Amino acid sequence: MTEANFEFQPVEGGVPIKMWTRGVAVDDKARAQLMRAAQMPFVFKHVAVMPDVHVGIGATIGSVIPTKGAVIPAAVGVDIGCGMMAARTSLTASDLPDNLEGVRAAIERAVPVGRSVGRGKRDTGSWGDPPAAIVDAWATLATRFGQIVAKYPKLAKSNNLVHLGTLGTGNHFIEVCLDTEQRVWVMLHSGSRGVGNAIGTFFIELAKQDMRKWFVNLPDEDLAYFPEGTEHFDDYVEAVGWAQDYAALNRRMMMTNVIAAMRRVITKPFEAELEAINCHHNYVTRENHFGQNVLVTRKGAVRAAKGVMGIIPGSMGAKSYLVRGLGNAESFDSCSHGAGRVMSRTEAKREVTVAEHVAATEGVACRKDEGVIDESPRAYKPIEAVMAAQADLVEIAHTLKQVVCVKG
Repeated sequence: MTEANFEFQPVEGGVPIKMWTRGVAVDDKARAQLMRAAQMPFVFKHVAVMPDVHVGIGATIGSVIPTKGAVIPAAVGVDIGCGMMAARTSLTASDLPDNLEGVRAAIERAVPVGRSVGRGKRDTGSWGDPPAAIVDAWATLATRFGQIVAKYPKLAKSNNLVHLGTLGTGNHFIEVCLDTEQRVWVMLHSGSRGVGNAIGTFFIELAKQDMRKWFVNLPDEDLAYFPEGTEHFDDYVEAVGWAQDYAALNRRMMMTNVIAAMRRVITKPFEAELEAINCHHNYVTRENHFGQNVLVTRKGAVRAAKGVMGIIPGSMGAKSYLVRGLGNAESFDSCSHGAGRVMSRTEAKREVTVAEHVAATEGVACRKDEGVIDESPRAYKPIEAVMAAQADLVEIAHTLKQVVCVKG
């Protein structure tokens, strides 16, 4: 029998923690946060921790929390259904123009990116007048959203239709990448945008109110939960499921518009969506593990059941990996969702210079200004170390390196 590849951490008054973090730094605050989650009475078997682990709100990013009889909204977070999509095209590197800034500009015109807030002005990260294809796509979600809003009218005022098919800010991105055979891929990262944020924020606060009403003492207020069998549990599961579907559709609509934008600037005809992958990494779902039906919350983790394809992106200047799950039962069939931060956004803005960022993203058509310093490669763990730590969770199918990176 081979030696287990995880670090085993017993937790007093809770379930143990199994950590795939060999050769990767883990912050003490993240360890403390993991232990608090492991002490929740309804956590099943153990908490599985991925190598990109770092502190989050309530639950640690890079953690897999299986539960029976309850769900923790803050463990899913507010970017519900955030995840990745990748599609291979029939293009190769030689088909791309020598100067890729035109490709980058075309993508930025086709997909609203970023966020601008000014009194009376439209947010540039949303649609002013959504195109017909976006309106048609929204129609597939509208009836279910109406049922959620009927119970919780506050959610009607969220950015829903106007954010469908848009990128957002922070670590969300659209990339044109090359694999080791010089084939061109499109890869993007986003979630359920404003409406998912509104749903997540609303139900996290509702769970906290329920805890106070029932006098439930928690190791951390952000671990507030809904017990199964309560109205709020059912309503949250319905709303979170809808937001996850919105997130997957958001990525599909962006991918469609990115491919169309590339066709406008690349003269050679090409096919796309060969080997398309669309996977969440902030979500909750019902699965069977160790013979039991459980709710699995993956916060910054990807499903890696045997043969299932997933995406593990690096930072703006690093490699990314398309992976095939090995179905490791101990990790609840999961793997990391990326490299994981080693610096907070504030630290990165203080520590990383624009010159260093420019050097770290050499050869990539991307933003080189101080507005994206918090996303510079040094703010993240080395992706190679992260991949080595989870060699028993996934196998690498394709290694990608970006040549264009669009950030909000």
